[in-house]
Amino acid sequence: MAAASTFLSAATLVNFPRARSALRTGFIAPFSTHRWRPLDHMGMKKTVGGARKLIIRAAMMESKGASLGLRAPHFELEEPLTGKIWKLDDFEAHPALLVMFICNHCPFVIHLKKDIVKISDFYMKKKGLAVVAISSNSVVTHPQDGPEYMADDAKLYKYPFPYLYDESQEVARAFGAVCTPEFFLFKKDGRRPFELVYHGQFDDSRPSNNVRITGRDLSLAIEAVLSGQPVPPLQKPSVGCSIKWHPEMAS
Repeated sequence: MAAASTFLSAATLVNFPRARSALRTGFIAPFSTHRWRPLDHMGMKKTVGGARKLIIRAAMMESKGASLGLRAPHFELEEPLTGKIWKLDDFEAHPALLVMFICNHCPFVIHLKKDIVKISDFYMKKKGLAVVAISSNSVVTHPQDGPEYMADDAKLYKYPFPYLYDESQEVARAFGAVCTPEFFLFKKDGRRPFELVYHGQFDDSRPSNNVRITGRDLSLAIEAVLSGQPVPPLQKPSVGCSIKWHPEMAS
């Protein structure tokens, strides 16, 4: 505990050359920026060809919906960095599984990335925790969150966990995920399926509130699970950018 306390797709419609052009022109904020820049607004519409509209729904949100006791939904997703397909079954031998919904560009995720890596690396190597990160953002509206850039992000931050691409967004919907970052901690009890015991925040720190990043809330939950202790049911929701769902096409 002493060590832990120190931390206390619809199909791709935008090709990568166009995405790079957008990054150069400043039309979208590159994932490497650490300044908060609103990327879109709830209900913003863009006209395409004068006849059809992309209705983009996005806003800052709190995690919600998933109930404690939820069985971990099955997933089978590709890791852009390696091309490997990962499934829920790949983590069956571990005593607990942390599933994180993140992305490249979100300021709330960027704010925590280095500390997410520290905590994940510690518990994976020292405690046997399984960790997986998933990006479900639409590359139609946010090409900087596409698989090529996910691979770059994984290399840049040296993710010790697989960073998977949920192109169809079906996995995010199955988990009930609505924002980035969002954390789902599951425990394993023998042959029983993974059971959700923590669905809350990393800690109280936010990009602009000057609160030190500790990872306290998530660390305490992980410690409880791995030591066989109950996780308190009162859990603060995670706060972040809304998941960028594929745009609806309206005439």
